[in-house]
Amino acid sequence: MIDEILDYNKKFVFNKEYERFITDKYPNKRIAIVTCMDTRLVELLPAALGIKNGDVKIIKNAGAAITNPFDSTIRSLLIAIYELGVNEVMIIGHTQCGVEGMDSSHMQHLMKERGIPESNIRLMKHCGIDLDNWLHGFDSVEDAILETVDLVKNHPLVPTDIIVRGYIMDSTTGELKTL
Repeated sequence: MIDEILDYNKKFVFNKEYERFITDKYPNKRIAIVTCMDTRLVELLPAALGIKNGDVKIIKNAGAAITNPFDSTIRSLLIAIYELGVNEVMIIGHTQCGVEGMDSSHMQHLMKERGIPESNIRLMKHCGIDLDNWLHGFDSVEDAILETVDLVKNHPLVPTDIIVRGYIMDSTTGELKTL
C-alpha cells in the first residue's frame, strides 16, 4: 500500500498538482485546532468548517485529549501561539470516538498477541511508565474535551488572552456542538 502512495506522489509532483496548496507557515485565520486522528475527520472536518490549506494549524492525536500538560500537543500549541501567531484554539472531539471506553489491559493483551514480550511491558513499568494510566481511554468524549479545554486555558505557559473553546463534531454530518 505504501508503494501505491509513493507512486501517486510521483505523479502528483510531476503534474504540479501541489500548486493549488502553496501557502506559508502562518495560519491565515490565526486558529489552532486540536482534534482526533480519526479517519472520518480527514476530509470532513475541513469541509464542515470551511477551512482550506493555509487557514489553520491542525494538531491531531488519539481522542483530541491532552493527558499531560507537557506533551507534544501542548508543545505544538505553544509553538503555534508564540511563533506562528495563533490567538484562538479549538478543541474538537467527535461522536463515536474509538478512545471512548478504550481499555489499557486489552491494548496490552493485543501487544502480546503481536509479539511484544511481557518483559518489555514490565520494563515500561520499571522505567516509570504507568501503561494502565498512559493507555487508558475516557468514559465521556464531552468530559475529555472539557478537561482538555481547562488544561489549555489554565496552562502556565499559555497567555490568558488566548481564546480556547471545546466542541464535539458529529462524525457523520460534521455538525459542531459547543461545550
